Amino acid sequence: MKKLRWAMEGDFWELDMSTPKTIEATARPLSLNPLPLGLSRGTRLSRPKQIDFFQRFMATPLVPSFSAPNFTLQRVLTIPFSNNWFTALLGQFNLHKFVSAVKDPNSKSTWLQALRDKSLYAFGFCSEFLLTPDDTLLVSFDSYGHNDTTRKKAFPYHDLTVEAVWPGLFADKSSDYWDVPFSMAVDLASLPSDSGPSYHFTMHHNAGSPHPFEGDENTPAVPPSLHPGFSLKTAFSYKANVDIWRSKSQKLKMVQPYDMFLLDPHVSASGIIGATMTASVGENAIRSQVEGDSEGFRGFHMHAPAIKSTLLADSFASLAITAQHGTFQRLFSDLTRFHTRLDFPSGSKFLHGATRLAQDFLNSQQPCLDTIQAVCPDVFVSVQQQIAGPFSFRVDSGVKIDLKNRDIRANDSVFAIEYALQVLGSAKAVAWYSPKQQEFMIELRFFET
Repeated sequence: MKKLRWAMEGDFWELDMSTPKTIEATARPLSLNPLPLGLSRGTRLSRPKQIDFFQRFMATPLVPSFSAPNFTLQRVLTIPFSNNWFTALLGQFNLHKFVSAVKDPNSKSTWLQALRDKSLYAFGFCSEFLLTPDDTLLVSFDSYGHNDTTRKKAFPYHDLTVEAVWPGLFADKSSDYWDVPFSMAVDLASLPSDSGPSYHFTMHHNAGSPHPFEGDENTPAVPPSLHPGFSLKTAFSYKANVDIWRSKSQKLKMVQPYDMFLLDPHVSASGIIGATMTASVGENAIRSQVEGDSEGFRGFHMHAPAIKSTLLADSFASLAITAQHGTFQRLFSDLTRFHTRLDFPSGSKFLHGATRLAQDFLNSQQPCLDTIQAVCPDVFVSVQQQIAGPFSFRVDSGVKIDLKNRDIRANDSVFAIEYALQVLGSAKAVAWYSPKQQEFMIELRFFET
């Protein structure tokens, strides 16, 4: 569920997904595009800190989440050490399995006996140490009663991120989850800015044979990028923002907005253009020319089967428009926000299609649908509407355009209720549901629009 968090980033970056599949509540997404651009992080509290905030300040002793068919409850116990050291024990109880065990006619267990079943529980240990005001070292350890999987993670975070996860949880575009026995990455990224140049540089290593999460036998073939191997990825981009219109009217005096980032009505546009290159060595680099064509990749491509290595390079671009009405200060009808984004993940594929389209027009030939489809961007839409006071409703969705079947439909939609925490300037509690993943979760977000 990365879309609600990263509306302005596009699908170019390998951003953490939120998921209730694990007690840590995150997974790495896999892109179908040949050139994923790094594991960019953002402003995000760890799951134990989120649960701790809910318990302390929002009168929520148990935080629910849902991942079909499991409904779970989470609670955290913090261990005070010092102001710059946060340590917590996070517990999770599977309510769905408990109710099923008690109601099972073939089971003679009482509810008290059922509570002793270790498969109902998961536990996590998290320790975050603030090295400097801008640097954090995080170490986490998760254990699950229903299997022998124990997830470990360690990374220091700044604009340089170093992460080691064993096993690492990944999610592909079909909403299938995969465990990689060991995954390590180093990501160096420029600090985010509203406009100007930026860069990403990533080293990524996978080890061991990937397998479906929790042994799901219906999962398709393993995605090539999850196989053992080493890869280097780099990307350079330039972003520009333009204000088409921005309100200069007076705001309500002595009335604090529910979110400082949503105070100004405006219409703005933004654009990103860049280039990227990926070099892979190992099993994850084995991709035949047929596989490349099936993915629609037409950029620079070199493949050396003898040494199991591949070099890919391409360009990308994105255009976005955002419109907002209201200042989010009044109780009703004071926030309506619309955002749409057009992504061109492969510049070479777009250029190839545009060239063929131009040739068809010059030769007075009717262009085929495949040529037109090649120049069509990926479309993303987000709509947010205030319900009452700090509550707003939001829908984020991709839009899939199929010219062959003359079909336009929503793709991977996410529905959410947001509660703005007014006293914190720009923070919110978000309850979201994804029909495609069949997942529900409650999260905290800070400084995100």
